[in-house]
Amino acid sequence: MRRRATLAVVVGGLALLGTAAAGAFPADVASQAAAPDVLKTKYQRPSAIPFPSDNGYTKEREALGRMLFFDPRLSGSNFISCASCHNPAFSWGDALPRAIGHGMKELGRRSPTILNAAWSETLFWDGRARSLEEQALGPVKSPGEMNQDLEQLIYKLGRIPGYVQLFRVAYPGEGLTIPNVAKAIATFERTVVSGIAPFDQWIAGNETAISAQAKWGFLLFNTKARCAVCHQGWNFTDGSFHDIGLPTTDPGRGELLPKLVRMKHAFKTPTLRNVDRRGPYMHDGSVKTLAEVVEVYDVGGVPRESRSLEIKRLGLTAEEKDALVAFMKTLTSADAPIALPELPR
Repeated sequence: MRRRATLAVVVGGLALLGTAAAGAFPADVASQAAAPDVLKTKYQRPSAIPFPSDNGYTKEREALGRMLFFDPRLSGSNFISCASCHNPAFSWGDALPRAIGHGMKELGRRSPTILNAAWSETLFWDGRARSLEEQALGPVKSPGEMNQDLEQLIYKLGRIPGYVQLFRVAYPGEGLTIPNVAKAIATFERTVVSGIAPFDQWIAGNETAISAQAKWGFLLFNTKARCAVCHQGWNFTDGSFHDIGLPTTDPGRGELLPKLVRMKHAFKTPTLRNVDRRGPYMHDGSVKTLAEVVEVYDVGGVPRESRSLEIKRLGLTAEEKDALVAFMKTLTSADAPIALPELPR
């Protein structure tokens, strides 16, 4: 009776995918999968953006933060803005293997997207910032990135009447301060949220929103391919850190937590939202395409003491790999173009 009940759940789940699609799912995948409707409940989008109590949302703060984000005057050279590395045209990355910083020098890591960062408890590839407010000024003051002394930044912005007035309105009684620069940028960054993707439409009940191949990829994502172990929930990230076995000398989070063996070469799990617009991939931009990303996980990475216990050879077929890529492409939303702000004078 127990086996019959299990088969009934699987068959019922596959029926939800449509009779035309059912034949596309090999029996070994189907036998591992919970009913798709059960899996779908794990991927419901949140209803609101979280803002901290000490930096609540106002439209004035968002507008000010947007200006600061796109203003190259925040850098010591007056040449680099936050948007230089987090460009909305590249899904809030820069499409480069590694970021370019002050003096046009290549940095050691790829620019991570800020998409859906409002839900992140730690920021940067190594998690060294505990909030967006803390993160916002990290690149600004870094000599290798924007190379701006923060006291000099306040002096510089204080000579721009438009900014002085905007800070007075956004932060009454406080005005232009280093913490408020960070707060304004963080407020804008929290509003950078991926829109409704075909996957979300499918989750909401539109069975024609994604292909049969992508539906199979979704089941593989949650079962044989083991992707959902780390890429969890609506934002497809556990927010944690893992060494996935890339050949790298970068210690990652291990530099902050040297006593934890598993943190050596460990990097933050990125969101998969709009992922097909964010290549190249990994912390160092060493993987060019999504198909190559799947290959990396299928092989299992470099064996070493720090490698995550979740990383192992998967034995995926060519068809399964294609299905996973097809699924990941359904996570891309058709977001409205971002209007560049008019900067204060």
